[in-house]
Amino acid sequence: MHVRSRTILALATGAVLGFSASMTGNVLADLRGAPVPADSVLPWEDARLLAEVLERVKRDYVDGVDDHTLMDNAIRGMVGALDPHSSFLDADEYEEIRASTTGSYPGVGIEVTAGSSGIQVLRPIEGSPAFRAGIRAGDLIVAIDGEKIGTDVDHAIERMRGPAGSRVTLTLARAGTPAPIEVPLQRAQVAVHSVEHAMLEPGFGYLRITNFSETTAGDVHRALADLERASHGALSGLVLDLRNNPGGVLESAVEVSDTFLDSGIIVTAEGRTPDSRFRMEASPGDDLAGAPMVVLVNGASASAAEILAGALKDHKRALLAGRTTYGKGSVQTVMPLSNGRAVKLTTSRYFTPSGASIQDKGIAPDIVIDGKETTPDTAVAAQDREVRIALDALKSRRRLARAAP
Repeated sequence: MHVRSRTILALATGAVLGFSASMTGNVLADLRGAPVPADSVLPWEDARLLAEVLERVKRDYVDGVDDHTLMDNAIRGMVGALDPHSSFLDADEYEEIRASTTGSYPGVGIEVTAGSSGIQVLRPIEGSPAFRAGIRAGDLIVAIDGEKIGTDVDHAIERMRGPAGSRVTLTLARAGTPAPIEVPLQRAQVAVHSVEHAMLEPGFGYLRITNFSETTAGDVHRALADLERASHGALSGLVLDLRNNPGGVLESAVEVSDTFLDSGIIVTAEGRTPDSRFRMEASPGDDLAGAPMVVLVNGASASAAEILAGALKDHKRALLAGRTTYGKGSVQTVMPLSNGRAVKLTTSRYFTPSGASIQDKGIAPDIVIDGKETTPDTAVAAQDREVRIALDALKSRRRLARAAP
């Protein structure tokens, strides 16, 4: 999850083999001429060791490796060794993470997976170029712009992405259609929505959040309005499904928490820099007007999903049902670098409203659901065993609330 993107100054140091010239002094200057603290200077012995290793690899490794690849790998290793969630991002990886957090990307608008004889379409995104062109779930993409694509999903996605307004042609194999289908498409900015909803029973709604992007909070508000219209008035209760939600943008999880909370702390965080230390609180107003909630979670509910689940549980606003969550209690900040690259660094550790850290522990549910896990699917939510258990708990909670004096 990402608090914010911020630009940092990139200090140009030159080639590694030239470190010896730059490391002889005790103080370096940054790009503005301000001194860098002496304790941040790379010791001479470490600079020499790095240079020696690079020289050995360049001279003796079985295959030739260019300087750029060596430095790229060295940077990846340095950042990746900090913790499992910090990483160096090249330009493509940075663009991918930006697309996932903004909730839109330029392309044709289909979800795909690797099939046995091609790239299988899971679904076209509603309103996208692929949707308007009649591409269907189950279609196989066998070629892109006349080039056979195989089963490499990443390569297929890369070929289908491109500037809005540009064109691409997909060759499809469709069950029941003997000849391949050529589908010319004009790429567009595709909005990816992370919220799905359905009515379970009269008065009882179901809302699933698949991840947290910049559009999630707005999508939640629209979904709740749709559910209330379908219910012909205020909801009697809501099942909120966070199963398999890996997280995303921190502010988005805070906004969604605020949707259901009338007051109180949502999350606090501690870090080394002023930006990494924060406290976020709910503003007055609960979109459900206090109607009971049950939140479904499992071991793949992580990060921003745990912030939302922890806030609702600690404030006794909702019961949690399912399995203990993943246990990721840290915040990552994506910091742009030169040439379209970025570094994703862990900058804070966060705490639920009760002051608890969930790192490596997760959040235990109030209602433990055993047995085989079910895969969330909004289209059949009313038949999902775990959703039915949550719905029964929701009804029971509502009965108790109405019976209270």
